[in-house]
Amino acid sequence: MPTMKTFAEKQPTILVVEDERYVRESLTVYLDDIGYRVLSAENGQIGLEQFRSQHPDIVMTDLRMPVMDGFTLVETIAAESEFTPIVVVSGVGEINEAVRAMRLGAWDYLSKPIMNFEELQIMLERSLERANTKYELERLRRHLSDGTLGNESAFSSIITQSARMRAIFLYLESVAPSRQSVLITGETGTGKELIARAVHTLSGLDGPFVAINLAGLDDGMFSDTLFGHLRGAFTGADSAREGLIRQASGGTLFLDEIGDLTPGSQVKLLRLLQEGEYLPLGADKVLKSDVRIVAATHADLKLKMEQGIFRPDLYYRLCSHRVDLPPLRDRPEDIPLLTAHFMEKASASLGKMTPNAPPELNCYLSAYSFPGNIRELEAIIHDAVARSGSRILSLESIVAAIGDGLRSNVLPNQVTNYCPVCPFAEKFPTLKGAEDLLVAEALRMADNNQRLAAAYLGITRQALNKRLSRAG
Repeated sequence: MPTMKTFAEKQPTILVVEDERYVRESLTVYLDDIGYRVLSAENGQIGLEQFRSQHPDIVMTDLRMPVMDGFTLVETIAAESEFTPIVVVSGVGEINEAVRAMRLGAWDYLSKPIMNFEELQIMLERSLERANTKYELERLRRHLSDGTLGNESAFSSIITQSARMRAIFLYLESVAPSRQSVLITGETGTGKELIARAVHTLSGLDGPFVAINLAGLDDGMFSDTLFGHLRGAFTGADSAREGLIRQASGGTLFLDEIGDLTPGSQVKLLRLLQEGEYLPLGADKVLKSDVRIVAATHADLKLKMEQGIFRPDLYYRLCSHRVDLPPLRDRPEDIPLLTAHFMEKASASLGKMTPNAPPELNCYLSAYSFPGNIRELEAIIHDAVARSGSRILSLESIVAAIGDGLRSNVLPNQVTNYCPVCPFAEKFPTLKGAEDLLVAEALRMADNNQRLAAAYLGITRQALNKRLSRAG
């Protein structure tokens, strides 16, 4: 599959195949003026040779030409490259020729002579956008179908064996090169910045990764931090300041806690996303930006939109691509891996030998809801290692940190407080609780027939009545 970039990412190359010299040269001058790198050929044979050697992003061809006509050229290029747009130019009144060319693989057509060059420009840009979208969808389909990552090292800092996280990696690898903005959602401590860094690595951008937490920034601080200011822009501005957008030029700007932006700051960010423009404080000249925006939030932005707190147009600009990171409690298979990693990390930072984990450690951790997610797990393990004075990690501080946070609705295959004797119990019951559960289950199975329920329990009907009476 050929490598392809969007119109905004590089100067696109167009191949113009036209036998009339004046028309060919006029198109070359115009297309060069509007930003294209132009190749030209006077017939289909030369055009095909240029296509195979130069790999243009888009082809524009006449239909009636000597040596090789446009129909043969269109059919050949369409067979060799499904992602290369072909725009044909047919004579006025020759609609049948245009229809035939479309059936052979052309994407669009214009009538000759070309009178409306603005229409031509829009058609070419639209075709390039369509080609890029088609290419990205195909790449995403192939990634998701074969399940293999092309760049495993981009996710090396993320410790996981979760199938759900793996699916997120595959999706990100597919969309990262598109340069569109990415919105990462998830609870606090789920690793949103690590994901943002992975997106930057996968994007292949030459510029740096620059991160900022937007929580607590008012409009003035937001503008000054991101856009910068000129000397004398305000009282105390004794020297110019380069904003983060300038610092992240050619790279990725990570905006954490995007949900905390004020309404005024949202408007400024929207302009940056829509137009790629920003205005430093005190400046009267608009600057262009080529940064890739990756945003993150733990907030429910859809709810904020409904409440009128967050702009819908900004939301839809931000989530061209979106991933929702699962909380740690939904990926329990990662808890042993993360625990071992954090034990080694804490021991190294404290200058201690890594203690051994007691067998019941993962049972306690898997039964905890972890409202602080991975960040909380790391803090708990670090504290336990710091307190540990033996070769076996003490559970005392871990149990104290967990407190009453053990879940009662954990799945049986997640933790060992599952009772195989009472599979209908949500957690391991007490003796009294087990008795009540067995009686209730027997009545359910017997459709409330007490004689049959007593038989299931191996007691008399009178004994069952007594138990039911005591239970009220």
